[in-house]
Amino acid sequence: MKIIAFMLLITCFIPDGLSQTANPQYNKALADSLGADDYGMKSYIMVILKTGPNKTTDEKILNELFRGHMDNINRLARLNKLIVAGPLGENLQNYRGIFILNVKTREEAEELLKTDPTIEEKIFDVELYEWYGSAALPAYLKVHEKIEKQKY
Repeated sequence: MKIIAFMLLITCFIPDGLSQTANPQYNKALADSLGADDYGMKSYIMVILKTGPNKTTDEKILNELFRGHMDNINRLARLNKLIVAGPLGENLQNYRGIFILNVKTREEAEELLKTDPTIEEKIFDVELYEWYGSAALPAYLKVHEKIEKQKY
């Protein structure tokens, strides 16, 4: 009983020690330009690409579709709509890759996905999820441009 009373007493006298504090490095202009909330976060749409029903083995068709896929990834990145893209290793769910789209709604994400020929031709199916992450995520692309030795 004494321990409970002591714990209650402590919480009455140190609420400020447990509360949130302002970040001295906070940059309002940068936060606003990235669409950040008070925690430096924002919502995105995460897309999981998985093996689709189109099982074509024609190399010419597949090369053309994947060239269009890569061109579309680069186009969406230039538009700041696609901020993460990459393949996944082999897995039991047949997941092939991910996208993180810098959009507010599933409908906007679905419209962007229609511009990918591998999705339109059902080489890939997609699953969409709302995802909450750092609003600074788009900024990494500027660094990536400086470290990639070759472009697709």
